[in-house]
This record gives sequence, structure tokens and C-alpha cells, in this order.
Amino acid sequence: MLRGWLRAATALAAVAALSSAAQAAPPRHGHGHGGDPAGSLRLTQVQSMATHNSYHREASFAEQQLMSQYDPNFQTLLYSHASLPVQFERQRVRGIELDVFPDPDGGLYADPLIQKQAGLPPLTDPDWKKPGFKVMHWGDFDYGTSCVTLTGCLKQVKKWSESSPGHVAVPILLELKQTDPRLEERGGAKSPPWDTAMLDALDAEIRSVFPDEDTVTADDIRHRGETLERSVLKRGWPKVADTRGKTMFFMDNDDPKLQDAYRAGGRESLQGRVLFTDSEPGRADAAFMKVNDPTGANKAVIQDLVKRGYYVRTRSDVPLTQASTGDTRMLRDALESGAQMVSTDFPVPGMAARYGSDYVAELPPGSGPVRCNPVTTTGHRCPGNRLER
Repeated sequence: MLRGWLRAATALAAVAALSSAAQAAPPRHGHGHGGDPAGSLRLTQVQSMATHNSYHREASFAEQQLMSQYDPNFQTLLYSHASLPVQFERQRVRGIELDVFPDPDGGLYADPLIQKQAGLPPLTDPDWKKPGFKVMHWGDFDYGTSCVTLTGCLKQVKKWSESSPGHVAVPILLELKQTDPRLEERGGAKSPPWDTAMLDALDAEIRSVFPDEDTVTADDIRHRGETLERSVLKRGWPKVADTRGKTMFFMDNDDPKLQDAYRAGGRESLQGRVLFTDSEPGRADAAFMKVNDPTGANKAVIQDLVKRGYYVRTRSDVPLTQASTGDTRMLRDALESGAQMVSTDFPVPGMAARYGSDYVAELPPGSGPVRCNPVTTTGHRCPGNRLER
């Protein structure tokens, strides 16, 4: 059954690519930068706010009572995000994070352990029973989500993107997860491993929604005879003007075993892959790096990375520290670091009020949803505050 699903996912991506190529619709994506509001800026020369665990919905009150017995820090799970389209359309979010669990046969996570223990009725959304990758925070425990399947989440992004084709390329961070062994021992689900075949299926499922012409991948950046890193450092990332309306996918995981499986088979520079790996300087696949804490010495580390040409993700807050205190120092450091993707759980005013503060993580006043990067683009090199069409 697993092999059949992997073959089906790969075939689905191939059909989507052929269908897209056959359509006679005009191209969605810009070419050149004459008259473009971003001028000749590259993707590493802009900065925008993203959301952390962008799909997340808070557990029910009955489940929260059980969570407190299992996890002493369960309060950090007590937040909810608007649906993905609302985040893009009304909250000026320009990047998301999705946690992904493999479910090749379907139904593996359809009967959460904590839900049963809380005496709640079964889940009714039929998407839980469908084969394919699922999106949630913690299998059998913190499963609340605004979009159950990965393809469902991505289709929401695709619909918004098609309605707003002038947007700057949107980063989508994927954390590849597995079930908790402690919950497995209590009768919970046990997810299959993230081996190369499963990672191939992940790429195929992404391509079934976003074919290659709608994404920025390593193949778009790497030049003949060069590693991905050398191409990034020598020639830079693509221009904003040339990638409008596109998405780009990043792997949140830094697990060497998982990354090795993704780069196996002569893919050290991510040849043919969809995701950019969370790498480090000196590696062939080094283009994207994650430095979640921008405070202290890390701010200078991030500034150095972005000056050299890498794309960096950091965070402006962690649940629920800043929301309960209103402290904006981490936000300030995140923005000043120059990280291109700054993730928050509180993108608009009012979300932190329940925790006793007015904390909100936004770009500075006067900025659009995307602004010139304060480290890599300053002064006269910035074409203006409105970088989207």
C-alpha cells in the first residue's frame, strides 16, 4: 500500500506538470525588472513577517485538562491562527510554517488519543481519512489545524497567490515530524519513517499543487559546474521581479540523517529537489539557514550570513513569553538581524490580549507586507516602501 501511494503521488505530480504546460493562459510570473516596484532587488534583499505553526488551532477545554497532566508546559500550545488565506489577505503575512506527518494509507491520525480520553466525539472532517501528508503540531495530542492535509493547505496558498500574482515569492517552511514514542506506548499512532522514498513522495505532493514553474528551487539558482552554495555566494538569489507570484519551500529540520536521505543519490546540491535544506556554510547545499534566536551574539551571526548571501529564518517571539510580558526586544533584534523570514505567533494587534499584553510583531510603520532588508539594502539602494504590485 505504501509503495502504491508513493507511485501515485509521483504520477500525480507528472500529470500536474503536463497539464500546466498545456494550458494557454498567460504567464503569472514576472521577467525582468523594468518598472518593477522592487527594482533589481534580490530575494535576499527583502524582509517580511511570517507565522509560526501557521495552521495551529487551540485544543478544546476538555483536552486542555488532560494536556496539563501530560505536559507541564502545555500553556505554550494555547494559541490559534486565522486560516491561511486570512493571514495573507488581511494580516499582511508573507510566509508560513507547516508541520507535516506522513500518512500514506490515510486515517493514521483520524482518531487522536487525547480526544478519546477526553470523551469527545470522533473527528468528522473526511480529510483525516485520505491518503497523503497531514498537517498538525503533535500527533494524538495537539492536532488542531485549520487545514488537515498538506495539499489542502497548499491549495489555499495557491488560490490566494493566483488572486494576488504581484506578491513577492512566499517562503513556506516545512517541519517533517513523527509521532511521539510516549504516546505510541499508550496506544497512539506510529508514523512511518522519513526515508528517501517518503521524501520523494513529499516532493511529488508539493509539485501536484505547485509545479516547478510556480516555485523557486535549487535548480533555478545553481549554475552548471557549481555547487548550490557557490552559485548563491557568487551570483546571488533570483530577483524579486523575476519570481513574483511564486513560492519557495524550506526544510525546518536539522537532523543529519533526514537531510542525508533527502540529498541521497547524487543530490548534494539539491538537484531535482523542491525544498532547500537547513544547511551551514561550507556545505554544497548551503543556501538557507535557520537561526531561531536572534538575540545576543546571534544577531551578528545572522547579519553576517545575510551579508554573505544566505537566506535566513529567525523568530520574533516564542509562545508565550513575549505575549505575556509585551517585551519587544526579541522582535527588534529579529528585524535588525536582516533575516529575510521573521516568524511570529502574533502578527496582528489583539492576539496577545488574552495573555495580558498588546504585543504584536509587525514590520515598522510605513512598510508594506514586504520591506527592503535593513542589512543588505539600505539608503538609496531601496526603491521604496511598496515592493509588491
